[in-house]
Amino acid sequence: MKLFVHLLFFFFFFFLQAAVSIGPSQLTHPFDPLTKQEITLIQTIILNKYPTKRNHVKFHYVGLDDPDKATVLKWVSTGAPTTRNAFVIAIINSQVHELTINLRSSRLLSDNIHTGNGFPTLTVDEQSDALQLPFKHRPFVESIKKRGLNLSEVVCSGFTVGWYGETQSSKRVLRIECFMKEETANIYVRPINGITIVADLEQMEIIEYHDNAVEPVPKAENTEYRASHLKPPFGPRLHSFASYQPEGPGFTIKGHSVSWANWKFHIGYDVRAGVIISTASIYDPEVHKSRSVLYRGYISELFVPYQDPTEEWYYKTFFDAGEFGFGQSMVSLEPFHDCPPHAQFLDSYLVGRDGSPQLLHNAICVFEQYGGISWRHTETGIPNQEIREVRSDVTLIVRSVVTVGNYDNVIDWEFKTSGSIKPAISLSGMLEIKAVDITHKDEIKGDQHGTLVSENSIGVYHDHYYIYHLDFDIDGVDNSFVKTNLKTVEVNDQSSKRKSYWTTSSEVVKTESDAKIKLGFSPSELAVVNPNKKTSTGNEVGYRLVPNAAAHPLLTDDDFPQTRGAFTNYNVWVTPYNRTEKWAGGLYVDQSHGDDTLAVWTKQNRGIEKKDIVVWYVVGIHHVPCQEDFPIMPLLSTGFELRPTNFFERNPVLKTLSPGIVKGPGCKKP
Repeated sequence: MKLFVHLLFFFFFFFLQAAVSIGPSQLTHPFDPLTKQEITLIQTIILNKYPTKRNHVKFHYVGLDDPDKATVLKWVSTGAPTTRNAFVIAIINSQVHELTINLRSSRLLSDNIHTGNGFPTLTVDEQSDALQLPFKHRPFVESIKKRGLNLSEVVCSGFTVGWYGETQSSKRVLRIECFMKEETANIYVRPINGITIVADLEQMEIIEYHDNAVEPVPKAENTEYRASHLKPPFGPRLHSFASYQPEGPGFTIKGHSVSWANWKFHIGYDVRAGVIISTASIYDPEVHKSRSVLYRGYISELFVPYQDPTEEWYYKTFFDAGEFGFGQSMVSLEPFHDCPPHAQFLDSYLVGRDGSPQLLHNAICVFEQYGGISWRHTETGIPNQEIREVRSDVTLIVRSVVTVGNYDNVIDWEFKTSGSIKPAISLSGMLEIKAVDITHKDEIKGDQHGTLVSENSIGVYHDHYYIYHLDFDIDGVDNSFVKTNLKTVEVNDQSSKRKSYWTTSSEVVKTESDAKIKLGFSPSELAVVNPNKKTSTGNEVGYRLVPNAAAHPLLTDDDFPQTRGAFTNYNVWVTPYNRTEKWAGGLYVDQSHGDDTLAVWTKQNRGIEKKDIVVWYVVGIHHVPCQEDFPIMPLLSTGFELRPTNFFERNPVLKTLSPGIVKGPGCKKP
């Protein structure tokens, strides 16, 4: 019988290897996300080495181990095969293991134990288990009873604890807070304040509990957001709107590779980063070929520090990508609402705590949308003529939604035929509410660290800092970062009737330290150029970073959350490409000490001139809540643009005609 079982396991393992052995001809793109079969193989290989009968194994990160850049670029140009490895972070018998697996040969290449500061990304499963602990904890049950609340109407949520200078070895723990779901699904605006709960995630038990004070739970009235539960009066009636493409979509998706208009790029997925845009190139009609622009682009980290220093709030300084996983927190998109009727969807596979693949349906959508005006001009200077030329614009959007607790992050990558890429972020969801015994602003005494947005409800001040990893390859990998300052020149020699003008002064930034920039203090243009490629008039080809309004951190540099989030100290950073430098907040962010961040790496002050460089750009929002943000926020949007600058010989959409007009029922002739 034992022999039969061994043979059965052997054939099953052999079948798995055969099923996921991907040859060069089968692999669509080196950055394709891990498939269901590959994830199953990874699980099998690790559990074969660490059988669950004798070991406690939890999978915290399973992702593609990025191939070497040179081999990827060779694949792009020639189709030559690349490596296909997976990188895994697993906690095995309370030790953090880093494992690398070759998916072609089904071999475990390395298995190292992490001994530094910080812990891996939390799993969804362990958070769910921890949130059930209070209901079995007698002191908590008594606290709920003391408040006159119904235990069956209580739900809980988990919060990471951060680091505040502790030197002793720490445990993997989770703070737990609870809310009332009675009469509303909007739980985050009905917190049960005054209770401190800390759970040990390894032992899965409550290790700290305090009932500090009883505050009134905010009312459920006017907090419901579900359409089926709303009651009149309603808002303005919006007329129906049709979105129709009679010729079908103008883009094609093969696997995860997208072709649209003059763009080609790849859409990847990572459990930590979420959507990743790779190997983006644009066709240049002047030279009759595609030219490389962006090798890799994604959100590396999101830092959300709240500004209430009191005992129950000081620890709320979250790193949503590193602690909770941006990809792990992606949600299924709602057709016709999150994305228009003609959108196409991509699924993704997450990995459960046990290492099994878990399907996320409709994780990403791709669609075209009317983008307004591409270019226009009205000419009245020619006698007896009036010339009016207008070109409509159509853009391509890649969209995902990341929901971490109370906040929804709508993440867009917009591609324009003009050559621009416009990453955008739109925030919605619920505020973090602090319950208080205050119903009117006149009752406020002292700093409540937020805005009274409703009775007994303070919306706490906080920030959102998204840092983008932007690995440019402008017509090749050897690029430079150029800062062009705009400066005032005074005319003192009577050579003009003017007394002043402004001009530009450009400098090629040579080191990491010189590339650290705080935006908003003086006007400047920031560009990545290829010094080896020039236009016919001698300008270096490049792409410009067009930022939005800059937000700077207001915490002191020595404050512990700011030490961990020091990558926000500057709006722009530039580093030489390093395959291992992916996460601005470090590889292990939960309870990290800030010793493995972008701010630390750049202390090497490496050279960045005429090298393969990465630009890191921080998009920041200081959020002072207002009553319109309650009980659920209308979209609050921000973003930036990556815009060609002397990249083309002339306007690349000069000869691009407007899309045809589709006349629907009731359409009147203009």
